[in-house]
Amino acid sequence: MPEFKLPDPGEGLQEAEIVRWLVAVGDVVAVNDVLVEIETAKSLVELPSPYAGVVSELLVAEGDVVEVGSPIIRIGEETLRQAQGTEQQLAEPVEASDVTLRQAQGTGGSTQGTGGSTQGTEQQVAEPVEAQGQVAEPVEAQGAAATNAMLVGYGAKAGAISRRARRGGAAVAVPETDQVHESYDTANPVSRRTDEVTPSDRLDAVASGEHLPPPGRPSAGAKAGRRPLATPAVRRVARDLGVDLNQLIGTGAGGLITAEDVVAAASGGLPGRDRRVPLRGIRRAMFNSMTASLQIPQATAMIEADVTGTVEMLELLKTRREFTGLRVSPLLVFAKAACLAMTRIPEINSSYDAEVGEIILHGSVNLGIAAATPRGLLVPNIKNAERMNLVELTEALNAMVAVAREGRVQPYDLADGTFTITNIGVFGVDGGTPILSPGESAIMCLGTIRRKPWVVGTGADEHLEPRSVCTVSLTFDHRLIDGAMASKFLAEVATIMSNPGLALLF
Repeated sequence: MPEFKLPDPGEGLQEAEIVRWLVAVGDVVAVNDVLVEIETAKSLVELPSPYAGVVSELLVAEGDVVEVGSPIIRIGEETLRQAQGTEQQLAEPVEASDVTLRQAQGTGGSTQGTGGSTQGTEQQVAEPVEAQGQVAEPVEAQGAAATNAMLVGYGAKAGAISRRARRGGAAVAVPETDQVHESYDTANPVSRRTDEVTPSDRLDAVASGEHLPPPGRPSAGAKAGRRPLATPAVRRVARDLGVDLNQLIGTGAGGLITAEDVVAAASGGLPGRDRRVPLRGIRRAMFNSMTASLQIPQATAMIEADVTGTVEMLELLKTRREFTGLRVSPLLVFAKAACLAMTRIPEINSSYDAEVGEIILHGSVNLGIAAATPRGLLVPNIKNAERMNLVELTEALNAMVAVAREGRVQPYDLADGTFTITNIGVFGVDGGTPILSPGESAIMCLGTIRRKPWVVGTGADEHLEPRSVCTVSLTFDHRLIDGAMASKFLAEVATIMSNPGLALLF
């Protein structure tokens, strides 16, 4: 019986955590059907099946940390042949023999003369047999039902998707066309699960115009057996903090339970209560990389930039047909400005090769965007960002945000970054001094954009005007970049942000 061993998905892994099984014992799987989600030190990865067969045993449980090369599941090919044979038998129509048919016809003819007894017999045959709450179905319907029960969760079905009931919840059939509208709005990633629905109390509150319950509070109208709507990453946070997701009301889109909801619920425990949270996966990788980063001599330079021109340009871009359906933000222009400024100060896009003692001036900008996720800090990067126009860069940023929010950043997205932008302005913070990402020589930090009085004009024309102002900082490896280079880079970025039309000069 084949055993599937935990592979290394190309990251040099030693171990991984089993986040969620997508199959159960008895399920029929085909080659490349997704079996399980695992969390590595870099990302959440789906593992496809290398075998076709019937799942006979899950060798590890959700939450277990498994070493690479250890068996995690058994898939029986012999069981598959038996299942297919049973399925074929169930699917074949039942045909009566000629003798039986003649006997039935003869019985029918002889009973016609009995009058009332014939009617009673026909009524018994015509009506479904009800006994102990069970209703007999026609033979063909029973065969189809048995076939579907064996293959539940696999293969397309007309009209609706039906999946097996998961632990702690009942299977819910949801029309495929309605899943997007009921679970998420169109601006958010769509859940692959058909048994996740918006809590009814949230829908009732929205429909009646009442205030939504506070985040993380238990739902008074929560129905038993309904699986709460949450991503695997949030489920792990809840498991670590000991929070029951069935008792929470999600504040995310479509009733999605967020990490903030879980933390809010956990903070309502006993005051002064200590908790121990395992340091593994993404958080352990971040812990180690940040420790290693501080071994590099780092310095930070800052500039306050008038970005009114950028804000006005963004409003114009939002009306353009090319940007329909895309989220346009100041991060887009900052990213483009950084790529342009590097053409004049290439040392910003460099790294150090310690083995040969050489500085590498990278020919392409693999632009990393720091993302705070429930699983920890992730820095996926956009490959060859300097070659993209504004529309292409917007599409890449939108796709990256969606993948990071879903928690499905792949190892390729995290590898080979050359320069990073972190936007702490989304948290209302004015500025900061970020730490370098491993292997990079600079990271740019964006503060929040605020309306401030700003001196405009020159000489006798000087006067105050309300302007949109942002603090931009650059942390850099002082071994590779000196203060003059960092200052020139920030000045170039600030100039482009103040007057985006000057980008035509680059």
